[in-house]
Amino acid sequence: MGNNNEGIVAFDVTGKFRAAAGGLELGELVKDGFFSLFESVGALEIMDPKMDSGCLAPGESLDEDYDVGRPLSPGEVIGIIDQLFCLEMAWYQGYPLSQTLLTNVYIDRMLEPEPVTLQEADFIREGGPGEQRDAMHTVLRAYCLGLVKCCWYINDRIKFEHYYEEEDFVTNTYHRSLLDNFDLDEINDEIMAARKLVHSIRHRITDELAQALGFRLELRTAFLRAIELSVLRSNPESLSLPWTQMQAVWESIYKSRHLGQPVPEAFSTKIQRRLASTMPPRPIVKLSTEETYKHFKKLFVDGINVLNVLNYHDSQSLLNFVMTFQSQKPQPLVYIRTLLQSFLFKDMIILGKLSIRHVLDDDLSLVVLPASKLLDPANDLVEAPHHPSYALAHQMELFRQRAAQSYLDIFRAFCQNRCRIRRTLCHSIQDWETVQVDAEEIDQLLQLQIDERPLVYPPTGGEPSASGVEPTYSLPLSSWAYLYKLRLMEWIVQLGFELEIYAPDELGGMYWYLSDLARSRARLVDRISFFTKHRAQEKENTSAQEEAAFTKSRHYLYQTSLDAAITWEMADALSNLYAALGRLELITPPPRPYSTDEMRYDVRMKPFVAIGLPELPSWEVYRAATDRVQVETGRLLEDARLSLEQAQRGLEVMGRLTEKESFSVGCWERWVGG
Repeated sequence: MGNNNEGIVAFDVTGKFRAAAGGLELGELVKDGFFSLFESVGALEIMDPKMDSGCLAPGESLDEDYDVGRPLSPGEVIGIIDQLFCLEMAWYQGYPLSQTLLTNVYIDRMLEPEPVTLQEADFIREGGPGEQRDAMHTVLRAYCLGLVKCCWYINDRIKFEHYYEEEDFVTNTYHRSLLDNFDLDEINDEIMAARKLVHSIRHRITDELAQALGFRLELRTAFLRAIELSVLRSNPESLSLPWTQMQAVWESIYKSRHLGQPVPEAFSTKIQRRLASTMPPRPIVKLSTEETYKHFKKLFVDGINVLNVLNYHDSQSLLNFVMTFQSQKPQPLVYIRTLLQSFLFKDMIILGKLSIRHVLDDDLSLVVLPASKLLDPANDLVEAPHHPSYALAHQMELFRQRAAQSYLDIFRAFCQNRCRIRRTLCHSIQDWETVQVDAEEIDQLLQLQIDERPLVYPPTGGEPSASGVEPTYSLPLSSWAYLYKLRLMEWIVQLGFELEIYAPDELGGMYWYLSDLARSRARLVDRISFFTKHRAQEKENTSAQEEAAFTKSRHYLYQTSLDAAITWEMADALSNLYAALGRLELITPPPRPYSTDEMRYDVRMKPFVAIGLPELPSWEVYRAATDRVQVETGRLLEDARLSLEQAQRGLEVMGRLTEKESFSVGCWERWVGG
C-alpha cells in the first residue's frame, strides 16, 4: 500500500492486527494507561457523519465557500432577514444558537474573529474606512448588528432570572461575543443611517422594496428600545409604545414577505465545527414563515400585556394576573416570563415601588385581618418593650419573616413553565405546612396581647354549654396559611389534569379528591367570614377607610367561596361521570402487571403525605368514594347532571362580578375566559 505524499510510507497492518487480537482471551482488554474514556468515546465518533463534526463527504470542503462580499439585491437582503426572523424565533423557543442564528454566514463573519471596534463588526473586513460599499451590504450589516445586540440583551436578562436551561432556553453562546461591549446608541446610529440610506435610494430599488427594508430595520430599532425600557418598571403606557410599534410594523413585514428572495447558501451547518461545543453537528432548525409570524405576533401581544402587571391594585389581583398570564396556551416565551420575574422581584422591590411587607400586609388585610390593629403601622413606632403595641409589632414581624419567602415563592413558581410550576408547588406545600404550625404559635401569643374573646363556631344560637361546642379563637395567621396551603393542593391536582399526569381510569378518583379539597377550602372561608363579620360588628366608630377594608375583604371571601363551590361541583360531576364510564367499560385500565391500584394511589398522593391538615384519605376511603358501588349507574349520571347545573349557576354569578369584585384588575378578560 503506497502513498503519494513525499516522506510518508504506509503499510497495511490488518493482518498483524487480527493476529494480535486472536491471541487475546475472551473478555481480555488491552488499554493504554494514558488513553482516557473521553478519548475512547471520541475514537468511536471519528468518521461518523452523525457524530464527527470534521467528517467530510467526498469533495466537500471544511469551511463554507459562500462569498459574503458578493453583491446582494434588495430581494435577497429581505430573504436573508426573513430567514433570520425564523431562526431568531427558534432560539426564543429554546433551540441553541448553534442551530439557529450562528448558522448564518454573515453573522459568523461579523463575530469571528471578535471585533474590537464597531467598525470591525462587519462581515467584510477588507478595505479602508473610506471605501465605498454596497448599499445592501450596509443595510444587512445594520440589521445584523441590531439583531445580535437584541440577542445579547435577551440572553443576559434570562440568565439573571429563574429558568431551566434543559427545558426553557439555551444561554450558551459558544464563546462568541454578542457585541456585549458595544454601546447601544452606536448600534442604533448604524440602523438609523441604514434607514436613511434606504430612503435615499428608493427611486432605484422601487418604493415597495424600500418600504419592506425600512419596516425590518424599524422593527429592530423598536425591539432594542423595548428591551432598553424594560428595566424602568414604571409607567406601563410609555413602556408599551415600542411593543405597540412592533405589533404594527410586523403586519407590514408579513405582508411584504413575497418580496424576499431566499438565499439558502447564506446559512451553513459547517459553522458549528468552529464553535466551542462538545455537541456533534445538528441540523438547522427551520420554522415556517406562518409559524414565525404567529409566534412573533404573540410575543408582541404578550410584551404589551405583561406591562399591565405594573399597575398594582391589590395582592389578589396581582396573583390572578400572574396565574392567568402564565396559563395562556401557548404559554408566553421564556423571555416574557423572565421579564415578568424582573418586574416582580428585581432588587427585592415588588413592581419597582412596593416593599415585600406592603404586599404581604395587603394580602393579610384582604383575607383575614381587615382594619386590624395587628397590621397598624403605628405599632412599629412604639419603643417601650412593655407596651402592648411593641409586642404586637414584634410578633407580627416574626411572622412576616417566616411567611414572606413562602408567599413570594408562589409568584415565582407561577413564572415557570407548566411542568415546573407543579413540581415547585409540590415542594412548597411542605414549607406551608411548617408556616401554618409557626403561625398557630404566634396566634396564641397574639390572643393574649389583644385580649381576644373566643366565640362559638359554628354558631348554634344557644349557649356554648347547651350546644356542646367549645368556644374557639379566630386564629387569623394560621387560617391565612391554611388557606394558601389548600389552594396549593388544589393547584397541584388541577395541574395534574392539565399536564395529563393521571391515566384515564384514575381521573374519577383525582376529581373526587379535588372536590374534597375544595370543600375544605369552602369550610375554612366560611369560618374566616364568621370571625371577620363579628369583628366588623364589634368595631365602633368605623372610619371610611376601615369600612372600605371590611367591604373589600367581604368581596374577596365571597369570591373565593364561590370559586370553591364551583370547583367542587364540577369535580363531583366529573368524578361521577368517570365512575359511570368505568362501569360501562367505556374506560378500561391498561394491563399493569407490576403495579396495583393502591400503589398508584400512593404515588398520586405522595406530594401530600407530609401534610397534617387536611388529613389524607386512606386508600379504603378513596376507593369507596371513587367507585360508589352502592349507587346505581343511572343515579351517578343524574348526580353528575345536577352537580353540573349547580356549577353552571355559580359560573353565571361569577361572570357578573366586576374587575374589582373578582380581584382580576388588569386581567379580567383572561380571568373570565379561563
